[in-house]
This record gives sequence, structure tokens and C-alpha cells, in this order.
Amino acid sequence: MVKRRNRARGRRLRRYVTTVLVIVMLASIALTLPWRWFDPPTTSFILQDRLHNKGNIHQRWVTLSEISPALPIAIVASEDQKFPHHHGFDFQSISKAINEDRGRRRGASTISQQLAKNLYLWSGRSLFRKALEAYFTVLIEVTWPKRRILEVYLNVVEFGPGIYGADAASRSFFAKPPSQITSQEAALLAAVLPNPKRMSVPRPSGYVQKRSAEIEAAVRALGGPGYLAQL
Repeated sequence: MVKRRNRARGRRLRRYVTTVLVIVMLASIALTLPWRWFDPPTTSFILQDRLHNKGNIHQRWVTLSEISPALPIAIVASEDQKFPHHHGFDFQSISKAINEDRGRRRGASTISQQLAKNLYLWSGRSLFRKALEAYFTVLIEVTWPKRRILEVYLNVVEFGPGIYGADAASRSFFAKPPSQITSQEAALLAAVLPNPKRMSVPRPSGYVQKRSAEIEAAVRALGGPGYLAQL
């Protein structure tokens, strides 16, 4: 009798766990799949910016075809050179980050990981947040094509305080539409991405200028905008 009750409890527990996992999976898909075709109305980072800073948010959605090809390749050259080829994670860069000399870790997040964080999560280094980031990264990579991942990223990434996306950045910093961004301007935008609230596009520091030149060299090494033609 006791064994029978234990088996019944075990079956109920398995059914409960299975139900919870299915609900979580369906909810996760509902949070990611629609944005393959539709533009997200906002992001977690934008909402947090509105809540904590109460500043003006500048963002306007544009398609990838409305953005100068100089900007996507500059972003890829700066942030994630293996973007066309990986499936969400650059394990070689992760390994280098973990084993880097002098105990100083460099960033190893791909564009897909950064997009998952911007859309759904918050800043931080906790294992729980990183686990959620990895989970949403997999969902995005599985359900979206690479071109769409890059397009959404270019529309939600922060280029300066309250300046989100390529259109707002181009108009705020260069007084022109994103279709007219030059290679030098694109490299400058990419150079501030590690910390756009402290690094400035209109007033670039010596470090930002140096980083910008390095990005331009990396773009040339990759072969220019043609590197992304396969997307």
C-alpha cells in the first residue's frame, strides 16, 4: 500500500513538473517568436531607463535596408566577428575570457546574447541572469534568422544616454538618417557600445578614438560589408 502511494505521488510529481516545463516553454516562445516578424514595442533596458532615470528616450524603428551597410559590419567587427557562423555562443572567446592572463576578463558575449539581455533581462553578473540569457539566446537563434537578429539589435542597442537604435543615434549625433552613416561614423558608434552612458560619440575620448580606428581596421580585415552578404 505504501509503495503504491509513493508511486502515485511520483507520477503526480512528474506530471506537475512536465506541465510546468511545458508552460514555461510555451510562454518563452510567445515572448520570442512574434518578434521574428513584428518589432518589439519596447525592451527591458528601455523600461528600466524610463523607470530609474526618468529621462527622454529616443528611438525609432528602421529596417536593415534603411541603415548604411557601414554600421552593421562595424558592429560585427567590434562585438562579434563570428556572428554569421556561430549558433548564439562563441565558445572560443568564452574560453579565452575565462583563462585570460592577470585575472582580467574581457567580454565574450555575442550579439545574440546581448540582444537577449537587452530585450528581456537586466544588467548583472549573477549565474541566474546568465542562465536566463543563455536560454533566451537559444530561443532567438532557433526562431529568428541571423539578418533579423542583427536588425533588431541595431534598433534596440543603446548608443548614448537615452539614445536607442541606429536611427536615433544617427540623427542625434550626426543630424542625418542612418542610411547616410559613413564608415568612420559607424566605427565611432561601435566604439562606445561597451559603456554608452560613459563613452561619448560627440565628444570621443582618446580611448574611443583609438578603438574606432581599430574597428575600421577590423572591418577591412573582414572584407567590409560583403562579409554580411551571406545573412
